[in-house]
Amino acid sequence: MIALDASALLAFLFRERGHEQVAGHIDDCCLSTVNLSEVIGRFARDGHDAQVALQKITATNIEIVSFSASHAALTAALLPQTRALGLSLADRACLALALSRDIPALTADKVWEQTDVGVETILIR
Repeated sequence: MIALDASALLAFLFRERGHEQVAGHIDDCCLSTVNLSEVIGRFARDGHDAQVALQKITATNIEIVSFSASHAALTAALLPQTRALGLSLADRACLALALSRDIPALTADKVWEQTDVGVETILIR
């Protein structure tokens, strides 16, 4: 199992560089609803129907994990350690999901290599 960052899922969906690595995990991964919102937002921004994007993503084997109160607290607790790197709420939500499940996180964001929050981060490019 691996936690997908929105950047990794978007690379997969748009067949960007690194999408092959994401494809290798797509049947055994999870995604926070915060990251799901970020991905659907990208489609909505480009003029696509958000509900259609949601239906297509939820039709996959990706486990969608609700952003719970405990995930919110863990996400917030990561802010002091990641502020200097500029990690977003969604970035921290993915890391919090990975921490809560003791699994790696898959991302396209190179800056994650500099994080030291107790999560193995795997870069797709």
